[in-house]
Amino acid sequence: MTVNVFGAGLAGCEAAYQLAKRGIKVRLYDMKPHKKTPAHSSEKLAELVCSNSLKARRVESAAGLLKEEMRHLDSLLVKFADKCSVPAGGALAVDRDLFSSMVTDAVKNHENITFVSDEIEVIPDDAISIVATGPLTSYALSEHISGRLGDQLSFFDAAAPIVSADSIDMQHAFFESRYGKGDGDDYLNCPLNKEEYEIFYDALVSAERAPVHDFDVRDPKVYEGCMPIEVLAQRGVDTIRFGPMKPVGLRDPKTGHRPWAVLQLRKETASGEMFNLVGFQTNLKFSEQKRVFGLIPALKNAEFLRYGVMHRNTFINSPKLLGADYALRANNNIFFAGQITGVEGYMESASSGLVAGINAYMRVSGRNTVVFPESTMIGSLSRYISDETVSDFQPMGANLGVLPPLEDRPRDKSLRGAMYAQRSLISLDSFIKDNNL
Repeated sequence: MTVNVFGAGLAGCEAAYQLAKRGIKVRLYDMKPHKKTPAHSSEKLAELVCSNSLKARRVESAAGLLKEEMRHLDSLLVKFADKCSVPAGGALAVDRDLFSSMVTDAVKNHENITFVSDEIEVIPDDAISIVATGPLTSYALSEHISGRLGDQLSFFDAAAPIVSADSIDMQHAFFESRYGKGDGDDYLNCPLNKEEYEIFYDALVSAERAPVHDFDVRDPKVYEGCMPIEVLAQRGVDTIRFGPMKPVGLRDPKTGHRPWAVLQLRKETASGEMFNLVGFQTNLKFSEQKRVFGLIPALKNAEFLRYGVMHRNTFINSPKLLGADYALRANNNIFFAGQITGVEGYMESASSGLVAGINAYMRVSGRNTVVFPESTMIGSLSRYISDETVSDFQPMGANLGVLPPLEDRPRDKSLRGAMYAQRSLISLDSFIKDNNL
């Protein structure tokens, strides 16, 4: 049996390799070289568009741990990244042209992979397939996916930041839902008095924004629904105070009065290790986000697990559609991988392709698909994108906040990272052995 892989970016190439190395025939489809998205310039596969950095090397970091897990699973992309690395301090950065060349040669010359330059517009029902067409999936295929999944395809322009729960200053925050609705701790409120709000507002409207490329411009109707907080604020000093930062229905227990303005934080996952800034979609530069949002007293020492971003992206509502094996719940012969699933980042995309490739192999072989341990970064990311309790789903990159809490959590951050890594790699090696991977 031959498996289809649609899309030859990072996720698609990794998925194709994982299948091919296990003796499975693969047809790898991509529009290149005859047609490219506006974001791409090279005819090579696995093109790195935004940066040549694959983030931190240190295994004690979230990004470093993810890459180390992938090394244990014989990742094609991490192997080549290591071979063509360039000096970048503590990060793993690569010669992007050499990297793409190495991946292209390995994939196209593999005896079990047939590369097909063609634009796919329909996902077949009668074959095991992996859809890894990325955040700039072609219009025709986007329309097909949208129709097939019950219009579950989402588009967004801006996303709000996510901060670590243990970095929030609880002396300046309190749990309460507006008018006492919900369970009482649905929202963590960060109050500001009039002076604090005015200082924050002035910094927000004058802060430096990140550039937006032509290919990122979206339909204005969608853009309005995802209005960046700094753009909304420019409509007037009280606009956001009567919008995302409205204090109505809340009373600060420290003062006994309603605050002048409130930023609400909402749990990103059921465990409460991460909080997103509700209504704070933004296109500010990362350094400006840390500076400006840090003017909110509760966030003065906040650790940002993900900064807000604004760009064109296409992703499915994975928590409602996918299992943690990256297969569609409605049709387990169809897998999704890469940024279209809601994982964010180069190696995160590749890791999802790795898992989808392994599980497509399992399906071909008549074996049950596997779900990676939650204590691993790979497993936690797959669980995040398939967690049906996640509402207002937004893309997520590797961060220690998605991992289950440590039993004896040390205060020292580097020691904490080392303990996460040790736990992860022990469980991963056992998992690999138990499942004969």
